[in-house]
Amino acid sequence: MRRAHIAVLAGSVIAAVAMVATSAQATEQHRDDAVTAAFAKTTRSTAWQQVQKIPLRFPTYHPQGFALVGDKIFMSTVEIIERPVPYPQPVDGYDRTPGKGVGHVLVLDRQGNLLKDVQLGQGTVYHPGGIDFDGESVWVPVAEYRPNSQAIVYRLDPQTYQVTEAFRVADHIGGLVRDRVSGKVHGVSWGSRTEYSWTPNGHQLSKQANPDHLVDYQDCDYSGWQKQICSGVTGLPRSDGGSYELSGLALLDLRDNRILHEIPFPKFSTAGHVVTRNPVALEVAGDKLRMFAAPDDGEEAAGTELLVYEAPLG
Repeated sequence: MRRAHIAVLAGSVIAAVAMVATSAQATEQHRDDAVTAAFAKTTRSTAWQQVQKIPLRFPTYHPQGFALVGDKIFMSTVEIIERPVPYPQPVDGYDRTPGKGVGHVLVLDRQGNLLKDVQLGQGTVYHPGGIDFDGESVWVPVAEYRPNSQAIVYRLDPQTYQVTEAFRVADHIGGLVRDRVSGKVHGVSWGSRTEYSWTPNGHQLSKQANPDHLVDYQDCDYSGWQKQICSGVTGLPRSDGGSYELSGLALLDLRDNRILHEIPFPKFSTAGHVVTRNPVALEVAGDKLRMFAAPDDGEEAAGTELLVYEAPLG
């Protein structure tokens, strides 16, 4: 009987240890990553310093999104051949012509050298948006260059550069993020006014209005655990009849789209744009939070420059 009692006690201890280990593992899995934790501590007083300004000496067109994949930077961009023209009255539900163009994903090294130019799109669907790397593929939405239109979602292999169509959406999709925990694909519409989620093969799971009315998200990247960091810009009027760009970054919970943290980013490019106008990506490097940005178009005075900012970890 005593041996049986000891065996039962030993079994209970082993079970308890296993439960503690499982609980610790679950806590570890649910813990925010370094970028999320660092960004959550930023404020509008954070001391960002520009540490690099790298001219991109090749055609860059109108950059849209960044994805960091090891020592490579994937940058989506749209080559506009013919700009859409507004209709006097809506035609078939559209407010403008489709225009003409070519979608690109340019692969760069961190010194700003072009490694590869991957073309994406089909017909009037030529405008890539914000992109994301899920650990295996770079997810790229390519849409018509007009609201309430259509989009094709692609997966791009970062090693072979092979492109696979994942699914299609009956709306303009301007940016994507893949949740590495749930596997869901999250996206935003024209001006990021509508937020979507889908299964990886395109079954729509949710659709809701964006609760953030300060900036239109231009580029979003996954930031664990089950969060995303979005950057963007909004054009607002001035009292003299002109306009200005409002810049910002936001941390959102992918499970319910709640805004968890939001800051302005009062830095400007060579062409006078706010830095978060186009592609943005964040990483932690040593004791710094680092941000990459490419706010200026290739046709502007100094062309597109890869701007790198750093701020001390809070």
